[in-house]
Amino acid sequence: MNACQFKQLFPLGSHLCREPMPPMLELKKDMENLKRHGFNLIKLQEHWMIDEPLEGQYDFSRYEALIEHAARLDLGVYLGLTCEQAPAWLWQKHQDCRMVGQNGLPMAYEAQTTMPADGKPGPCYDHPGAMADQLRFIRQLVQTLGRYENVVIWNTWQEIGYWSVAFAGQAVCYCPHTLKAFRDWLKEMHANDLDALNRAWNTRYADWSVIAPDRCVMKQSVAVNVAWQYFLDNERLARILRSRAAAIYETDPLKRPVFAHKGGPIIGAGQDWTYARCQDFLGSSCYPAWGSALYHGVKPDEPHEALLGELYKVAQNFDYIRSCNRRGAPVWAAEFQGGPVSTGFHKGRVPFPEDIRRWMLTAVGSGVSAISFWVTRAEIMAHELNGFSLLDSEGDTTPRFEEAGRIGQALNHHADLFGKPSWPGAEVGILINEWNYQFCATMNQGGGNLRMSVQGWHRILWEAGIPMDFVEVSELDESCISKYKTLIFPFPLSLSESLARKLVHYVEQGGILISEAAPGRIDEYAFCNRGELSPVMRELFGVRQQSFTMVREPDGGTCWSPTPRTWGEYLDAAMLEGTGLLAGHRLRANVYIETFAVQQGEPCLLYGRNAVGVWRKAGQGVAILLGTYVGHNGVAYRDDETRACITALLQKCGVTSAHQGKLILRKRAIPGKEAWLLTNLGELPVQESISVAGWRTVEDLLGEPLSRKGDDITLTVNSLDVRALIVSQ
Repeated sequence: MNACQFKQLFPLGSHLCREPMPPMLELKKDMENLKRHGFNLIKLQEHWMIDEPLEGQYDFSRYEALIEHAARLDLGVYLGLTCEQAPAWLWQKHQDCRMVGQNGLPMAYEAQTTMPADGKPGPCYDHPGAMADQLRFIRQLVQTLGRYENVVIWNTWQEIGYWSVAFAGQAVCYCPHTLKAFRDWLKEMHANDLDALNRAWNTRYADWSVIAPDRCVMKQSVAVNVAWQYFLDNERLARILRSRAAAIYETDPLKRPVFAHKGGPIIGAGQDWTYARCQDFLGSSCYPAWGSALYHGVKPDEPHEALLGELYKVAQNFDYIRSCNRRGAPVWAAEFQGGPVSTGFHKGRVPFPEDIRRWMLTAVGSGVSAISFWVTRAEIMAHELNGFSLLDSEGDTTPRFEEAGRIGQALNHHADLFGKPSWPGAEVGILINEWNYQFCATMNQGGGNLRMSVQGWHRILWEAGIPMDFVEVSELDESCISKYKTLIFPFPLSLSESLARKLVHYVEQGGILISEAAPGRIDEYAFCNRGELSPVMRELFGVRQQSFTMVREPDGGTCWSPTPRTWGEYLDAAMLEGTGLLAGHRLRANVYIETFAVQQGEPCLLYGRNAVGVWRKAGQGVAILLGTYVGHNGVAYRDDETRACITALLQKCGVTSAHQGKLILRKRAIPGKEAWLLTNLGELPVQESISVAGWRTVEDLLGEPLSRKGDDITLTVNSLDVRALIVSQ
């Protein structure tokens, strides 16, 4: 198998190991076993410290032997870099390449192995010497191993990030090299006009060289801190990603794809869109049972809700990653849970075959085009010992291993559909604003509320069977106007007027904008807008704010509410009454109730006699402002009335479920052929009739029997199971 042939497959793989390699015979045996069971890909993770122990002295022989053996088995190789696990000579050669913490002290930590955390945080690659040595090593690696045609893809960063607070106790990096890069970026952002920066930030810096983030332990929502964290998460990491990718592009004779992957998306943040543009695409890890996305108040030992949370975590993860990639890019589950989560002496539940099946098919329903399991055989050291693997510590098979291979073979039977980007698109987009995320992250309770609101809107739509994309506001353009009937703006606290004008343009050209409370309460430089709303948004919605008051959670709950400081801070828990557009419906108030004086448009929600929701025609479209944080109900205090209200609102926007029934439907589609993935989220089996009118042939992906009468198929889906139909013309 070469790289060209591999493009025709659904890549189904497994990581052979992360630690220094076990005996070669064991690895080769596991490769042969993977091949027998339908896997077509193995991942090898290189280790810079091990591969260049002395400067200029390389040893890639073990990789070469394994790649050659894989070629004999017709297996593709997915090769990942580990540049954070730097060799000892690099630290000695560049003694000032250590990252510097928030307290001004250099990090003493030097990773000796890839465990824990793949060597993170590693050296500071803002240091020019460390960066140059890293890129030289990457070129040598690619020059040596790139001659093998069965190396089909390169991964430049396993789980992007530094994780320095967890592993080294300090945020990073405050070294002179990074601070200089920050100031250079600020100069570019403000056209080298220090006065312009001072006007925007309300500061009086006398020189660029004195600009620095504060190092206060308490979070401070000020312009320099928002800009600093935006720079670290977007500009700095992007430069490293682009540099690694460029080194591979210029060295690889076969020009194979290059990607990197996250440990998981940061819900509410836009930085994944940045990372996705730094190489061919961005992938993600996914460990559904490692802290599943439960509802607030649900206990992990409640089986149905816990398993449903795992299922939802997969869908959320890959809807986000699919959305951040360019349309038409692959979607890789670069690490996928294969066995029990193990952290120290805490071993998690061993996945059943049905877990593997629902996880895999849910990922496919969110657009995934490749799955690589972590790992083949149980990990042997450090924090993750005896965990995560498809195989146990000994033995050549397990039920979960067999099921993964069975599902993979079925997907590869339709590789034209599943092995390529074939998400058919959506009519609804959830807006993501990285600058808003960075501001909220500096604000007490801000980041948690943003995440909860975004996650809740997604979950409401997912459970209603309404396909959706996430849309980063930096990519709002004319294509969004034609693509999305409706854009939803969760927790839009910090908002620039330039972005607000883009949203106005979207509405005027025929779009429908649904915004939660207080859009543009804060501007992009962390200053309050007078009137507590963006001036442009105030005009778009035709309102001015009357009040903005916290509201209690039902039954005295504390999922998001701070302890009152005195009497009168909270309104009692409330359901908002629909009127006009939402007559006959009710909606739960969360976090705040914002009331409005309506100057144009019409009320659609009331709190008592006060308008707390309005809608207004603008140009060819409609702007809808809901004066509370609706998304929170997707993850807490869920009630049928709120969901019915949102469903009714979306129906009035021309958006409906992809399937009318208890099953939720996701599709993959190419001309003349589609996959319909039907999921039962309930606690009991569901039998439904599915219309297949217009399709000549219908088959079950896994070969289960189907009963077709005319244009209808009747099928049963068990609780928390997924069935996939392949329909073609």
